[in-house]
Amino acid sequence: MATKTDVLIIGGGSIGLNAAYYLLKAGRHVTIVESKKVAAGSSSGNAGHIVPSHIVPLAAPGIIGTALKWLLKPETSPFGLRVSVDPAYLSWLLQFALACSEANVQRGIPPLKALGLLSAQNFSKLMAEERFDCFYREEGMIFLYQTASALAGGQHEAEILHKHGLLAEVLSAEAVRAAEPAARPEILGGVRFPGDASINPGHFLSLLAQRVRARGATIYEDTPVMRLESSGNKIVRVTTASEVFEPEVVVLAAGAWSPVVARGLGFSLPIQPARGYSLTMRAPKLMPRNSLLLGERRVAVTPMGDLLRFTGRLELSALDTTVSAKRIAGIERAVREYLVIDEKLDVIEKWAGLRPTTPDGLPVIGFSPRHQNLLLATGHAMLGLSLGPGTGQVVAELTTGRQPSIDLTPLRIERFN
Repeated sequence: MATKTDVLIIGGGSIGLNAAYYLLKAGRHVTIVESKKVAAGSSSGNAGHIVPSHIVPLAAPGIIGTALKWLLKPETSPFGLRVSVDPAYLSWLLQFALACSEANVQRGIPPLKALGLLSAQNFSKLMAEERFDCFYREEGMIFLYQTASALAGGQHEAEILHKHGLLAEVLSAEAVRAAEPAARPEILGGVRFPGDASINPGHFLSLLAQRVRARGATIYEDTPVMRLESSGNKIVRVTTASEVFEPEVVVLAAGAWSPVVARGLGFSLPIQPARGYSLTMRAPKLMPRNSLLLGERRVAVTPMGDLLRFTGRLELSALDTTVSAKRIAGIERAVREYLVIDEKLDVIEKWAGLRPTTPDGLPVIGFSPRHQNLLLATGHAMLGLSLGPGTGQVVAELTTGRQPSIDLTPLRIERFN
């Protein structure tokens, strides 16, 4: 017998849990179905950076040339590309190449800025209201650079942020070492983004899951969705491995697995999984003070109380979260190029997760063009944690028939259909 539900959220990661939180605050009844464990997916082991400064989409001019140069140096490359003749994958690559334009950047900056600022504000409010103990720090982030060309690129990014009303401060080598004593002498300079923040993402999402349960959400773990059934212009039934649901509204927030869930619904959802890695260790004696991004190597460094995490690599891959010892070792080597840290690190976790990546580098948020009760909230790539609270708020607004706080037109799925 089918279970009737109000709002059924597919996916219990950052986007799904944030959507549940704001829907519950709006007075809706929420059920979450998660194929594995909530708060333990691709957002839990990431860098924990909250980055309203990240307003330039991944698909931008010059990125293809840069990626090809990286691929020529596989041992140090922050980027990887699987070889496949899968039609969906090849189509995605073509769409990505076509999107690497100034027009895509100009189209993408306004929604990324608006959603990033909304999320940053919501993080601050949420921490004040809920008093979560998850090492939330509103102390900014510093990008470090070893080469003049990379530093010039960082300065250009700072100019873009200034143009769009966001703060960024270019730092000399001396200013970098004053702010971050762990920086090696080879660092030529950096850029500080004072509006950014950091958090322990696993702790945050676990606490958020506890809070939505306490507010009345029903959560089904180890419950993969097998099929969505439609009739007319509505999803009428969601079949899982153990339950059948008849929801009023469905929110698809399954990250890299979203295209699998949406298969057969009559619209294109061009999302490819991009694998990333992290290693987490107990605080070393030489602990960095700041959340950092190591410019040329694209490795994130995040202090999290008595823990330290290194995060890096973006591999267009299959739906595979296997941890590569080779890539983990490469991330540690990259950190040692920029920072003075202990010779022996007390590593307690090695992790891999998948970022749901669209060809134009923007998330997909809005109702399905074919189903008036299917709300898409996916494709956030590396920003699932950072954009979670903002996405949760606009999902709640859309579901309850209110005007969204930001213009979601550039994020609608129709841009691909």
